[in-house]
Formats: sequence, C-alpha cells, structure tokens
Amino acid sequence: MTVSTHGLRLRAGSHALRSMVELLSSMRFSISLLTVICIASVIGTVLKQQEPLSNYVNQFGPFWAQVFGAVSLNTVYSAWWFMLILAFLVISTSLCIARSTPKILAELNHVKENIREQSLKAFGHRAETVLAEPPEAAARRMGQTLVQGGWKVKLQHRTTPGGRGWMVAAKAGAANKLGYIAAHSAIVLVCVGGLLDGDLIVRAQMLLNNKSIYTGGGLIADVPVQHRLSERNPTFRANLLVAEGTQSSTAILNQPGGVLLQDLPFAVELKKFIVEYYSTGMPKLFASEIVIHDRETGEKIPARVEVNHPARHKGIEIYQSSFDDGGSSVTLKAVPMAVGSQPSSKAFEIQGTIGGSSNLTSGQGAGAQKMTLEYTALRVINVENFSETGKLGAGTGVDVRKVDLRQAIDSRLGAANKTKEKKELRNVGPSVTYKLRDAAGQAREFHNYMLPVKMDSAEASPALFLLGVRENPAEQFQYLRIPADELGSMEGFLRMRRALADPSQRERAVQRYVRQAIPADRPDLAQQLAASTSRALSLFAGPDLPADSAQGKSLAGLQAISDFMETNVPVGERDRAGEVLVRILNGVLFELAQLTREQSGLKPLPLDERTQAFMAQAVLSLSDAHHYPAPMAFELKDFTQLQASVFQVARTPGKNIVYLGCALLILGIFAMLYVRERRLWVWLAPADDTGAESAASSRATMAMSTNRQTLDGGKEFEMLKTKLLQAPR
Repeated sequence: MTVSTHGLRLRAGSHALRSMVELLSSMRFSISLLTVICIASVIGTVLKQQEPLSNYVNQFGPFWAQVFGAVSLNTVYSAWWFMLILAFLVISTSLCIARSTPKILAELNHVKENIREQSLKAFGHRAETVLAEPPEAAARRMGQTLVQGGWKVKLQHRTTPGGRGWMVAAKAGAANKLGYIAAHSAIVLVCVGGLLDGDLIVRAQMLLNNKSIYTGGGLIADVPVQHRLSERNPTFRANLLVAEGTQSSTAILNQPGGVLLQDLPFAVELKKFIVEYYSTGMPKLFASEIVIHDRETGEKIPARVEVNHPARHKGIEIYQSSFDDGGSSVTLKAVPMAVGSQPSSKAFEIQGTIGGSSNLTSGQGAGAQKMTLEYTALRVINVENFSETGKLGAGTGVDVRKVDLRQAIDSRLGAANKTKEKKELRNVGPSVTYKLRDAAGQAREFHNYMLPVKMDSAEASPALFLLGVRENPAEQFQYLRIPADELGSMEGFLRMRRALADPSQRERAVQRYVRQAIPADRPDLAQQLAASTSRALSLFAGPDLPADSAQGKSLAGLQAISDFMETNVPVGERDRAGEVLVRILNGVLFELAQLTREQSGLKPLPLDERTQAFMAQAVLSLSDAHHYPAPMAFELKDFTQLQASVFQVARTPGKNIVYLGCALLILGIFAMLYVRERRLWVWLAPADDTGAESAASSRATMAMSTNRQTLDGGKEFEMLKTKLLQAPR
C-alpha cells in the first residue's frame, strides 16, 4: 500500500466543498496542525500559565504583557484558538483514518498470489532449487509448514506457457498495518479526551446558560447564581481551600479575568493537616485527614488524601494539591522607626489574622498618616544555608592540590541527596510577611523574623534581628540587621536610636566622651574635641528638621560623614581625618549607649569582646536605619498557626478516553516499529521438459519481501529456505 498525502476526493459537490474536504482529510494538513499544537505546548511549558498580570508586567514589561494577554499565551491550553486547532486536528485525523482504513483492511487478506514467476527473480531475498517431489505435494507441504509458523497461506494452481504449476503465497506481520490505524486513532482519542476535560464544556455553559465570570470580592455565599456552575456539570477541574476545623462545598475555577464557582454534591471537612519536611526545609509529605459529607444521604465518609493518592466520591476525585495558611492569628509589636521632629510613637501590640488587615495612624496632628496593615503570610519553618559556600562572595575556584578523584566521583553518584558543596542548613524560626499600604494605595512588603539570627560563627558576634523590605514582588528583600542585646531583644538598639534623635542626649554623651578622652593635664583640648565630636555625632544623627538633600547628599549616617569630608576636607588629608572621625564616632556612641542604660536602671556595658562586636554592628545598623522606608516596624511576638489544605477537585470523563488512547498509541507504535510485514512466494513447476504435472521432481523458485530491510529478515529467509526447500538432488 502506497502512502499518499492527498485527502478524500469527492466526485460530487461544488469545487469549494471538494477542496475543503480534500484539505481536511489530507495528511499534510494533519501534520501542520500537529506542528502548531506542539509549538503552542512548548510556549505553554516555558511561559508560566495563569499568573497574575502584574507578574508578566514585572518580568516582560507592559508591552509584552499586553501581547500575551491579547493572544492568550498566558492561558494557552484554554485559549479559544488552541481548542479550535485541537478540534480541527480531530476532524482531520478522523478523515485520514476513514480514507485509509478500507485500503488497510483490504490489504490484510490480500497475499498477492497472482505475482508472475519472472517477478520473483527481481527480489533481494531469492533462491532456486530442484525438489525430489511433485509440485502439488511440495506446495501442500510448504503451505502446511508455513501455516504452523503463523503465516497466512494461499495455494494457487495455474497453467503457464511452460506447463502447469503451483504458486505458494504467504503473508505474516499484518499487524504492522493495524499499527497505523491504532496510532492515528490514539491521536483522535487523546484529543477528544483533552477537549472533554478542558474548558470547552465550561465555555459552552457560559454561552448557552448565561454564565459569566465573577470579578468581585466578598463571601462565597454572596456570589450570584449566574457565576455558579451546577453540581451536574459533566467536567471541571477546580481548587478547594479548606482550613482545619472547617468544611467547604464550593470550589473555584480560575478563568482569565476572574473566577467561576463550582458547587459540589458534598462538603469536605478538614480534620487535620499533616506536613513533614526534609532537612532543606522542603516539604517531604503533606496529607489531609478529611471527612466527606454527602448532601443527599447525609453520610459522613472519612478519608485520607495524599499527593498521588486521591479520594473519590460520586465520580469526583479529590487531589492534594498544596497547602496554605488557614487564617492564623498573629500578635505583632509595633517598633517606632521614625526620628527627627515628628513625635516618636510608643510601642504597641496589635493582633490580626493572616489574610486580613488593620487600619493604623502614624504620627499626630496635621502630619498624621493613615495606613493599612495587611497580614500576608506566616512561615513557621525557615531553613537557611549558613555555610561559607552559601554566603555571598564565597570562592568557587578549585585547588588542584586538593582534588580527590574518588571523592569527586562519589559525590556525584549514589543517593540523590549528595551535593558537591557542603551545606550548613539551619532553621531560623518563624517569620511574618505583611504590607503597609498608604492612603494613596501604594504598598511596600515587609518580611521580619521572630527570633534573632546568629549570622557569624564567632562566639562574640551578636545575634541579629532581620527586618526585610522590598518595593515590589519582583525584587529581593533587603534586610536591616539590628543587633540583639544581652536580653535577646532589640530594646538596646532602640534606646540608642531614640537618644541619637534627641539633641540634649547627644550633648550629654559628647560631654561624657570628652571627659573620658582628654587627659587631666590637657584641659585646653576639651573645647576643640567637644566641637569635633558634636559635629560628627550631629552629622551621623541627621538634622533635627527634615530638609531637602543638598546636591543629592545623604542627610544622616556614615554616608553623611563621607559627604561632609568630600566637601570640606582636602583629598590628601581625608584618610587620616576619616580614621579620626570614625574613632570619635565609635567612642561617643558607646558613651551614648552607656547613658541610655543608666537612665533605664541597667548595668553599664562591660568592656569586652562582646560589647565591641555589639557596638560595631549597632553603628552600622544606626546608619542604615535612616533608610528604613516605614515609620514603624512590626515584630512577631506570638502566633497561633491554623493550616489549610488546597485540594483539586476534578470530574474528568475524558480521562478514560485518554487512557484508551495511550494504550492504543503504545500498541500502534509497537506494531509499527517491531512487527515486520513479510511476504513469501514459492513457484513450483515440473522439473522435466514434458511439463507433466505428475512428474517425480519439481523446480522451486522462492522469494521474500519485507517492509524494512533488517538483519533479522535475512536470517528468517535462510531459516525458511532450509525448512521449505529440501537439499537439491
């Protein structure tokens, strides 16, 4: 059978109809559609699907984000053009099968016994000999031998100009042609299953039943009926979020621009959520202990749902998709960060729920700012890498003197948890993420750890409170590091920050430092040192009244001192002057810290290595704190975790069709690749010149053809030649 790329050719109808049918049923059209679908699938795999529009804007820019939305590249598999191409592929492949199947079925029973004797001599596998038996007896013997070997045999008695003889025609491997039908039918079944389980039926309901996408907010129970799909919806795939101790019976179908609600014939109650972690902090197991409440019968069915182990009820499968926060309650302590002329707010505690928000007011009088505190996320476990290779700036070079081939090979073989680089993984405790939104609607995101984290392995180094901030989700968090005092709190740092913003406190610290630094025999240096110290501390603290930055200079911190030196100190003297100013600044800040401890009734800081490390970090933190973009930071003080499971509920009638298509595809490919179609012919004619059929000997001409030339074909021909053609006389 020859393969043609042309389609069905109608003999009746208009020219346009005949051309359309021929195009739809042609192989070239099917291959073109399949190529387009493959390209679209690659795009859908590379480009993240169904992400918020802001994510595409941040990653690709506004122009390309609009292009993706216009052609639905962000929702490829539910796009109307993808569904249309899939439907045309089903039609085209079905027509190809209808065109080719009759020819293939006809070929199954056709052994081509009418082939001429002279044609056998043109085959690659051929042999000739003389048999010591009559042609009829030899033909029947050969036919019986081939039938026992699984061949389909047909004997033909014919008269030729040279006399009367017998043609033995045989065929094997007919399943090779059936493989073509199975493989093409598999494409149709898989596409039909994809259409049934896709958004096609949902879109049809929206069109025929006046259903529309819901774009608002509020409670699920308040969503109107035109945004809800019936319990009898034949196919859907939706998400269901259930918090511990609650139950839900309404799932959400994400659609471009909004959602649709899918009512379920049962309610899912989450009794307990179970999660286990690897040492890296990645989830190892998450499972849900649930109870299914049947609405119709009132039956309560307990079940356990794990990844790849769904629960089933009334034709709906419940998969464990993910997990989320179920509305944990958190207690945050507001830490004032604003300084200058604005009155410093007192610390206070506020309680909230993850996913909720609270209204706040920062400042007093005309300068008061109204803000909204949005509780975004709570993470109980945060595993970080504290090894040298995991730190920024760690060397990546290879010392050839330390290369161990055995160790290098062993590190790359064996268990999957082996890594080339050593990691020091440590759980640094809970963290909270929140947003502060101003009256104009602009928001910054903050990420603060509950416990101080010891970043350095040195014993004297202080633990640090990490306060993260970023302007938009596309950026990484930048952290303000605040050293913890001897009580494990940030109160020591906050006392220094408040005193630094008070001119009178700064003046007392300057006087204390001058008294400590000036020898008793040099009182004439006191006034000059006091002026220099006061100037350095004022620059570091910043102006009492906020003012515009001159020529882009910094208003406070170490950068303000650097800007001052660039403007007022000659280039040749800057290094020496910088060392002097830094020494003076460190000394007066130490006296400022001691002063705040005395006023709070605490013991003075001892002059040891721990105090030195604390003060070194405190100077850096005080300098960076001026850039903190919020008037207050919120420290996580307490929480009550409430977890939730995210289930995927699906009714997929096309799944079994897809399974059948996959089975046919495997069988079809196996048949086409591993089953060889073979045809065998043996022409038997009398060996003597009289042409009498009853002659005692016969002349045999044998030939074989295969659809693929392989070594196995040659071996099989030699074996058949040995069996069918006896040794020559």
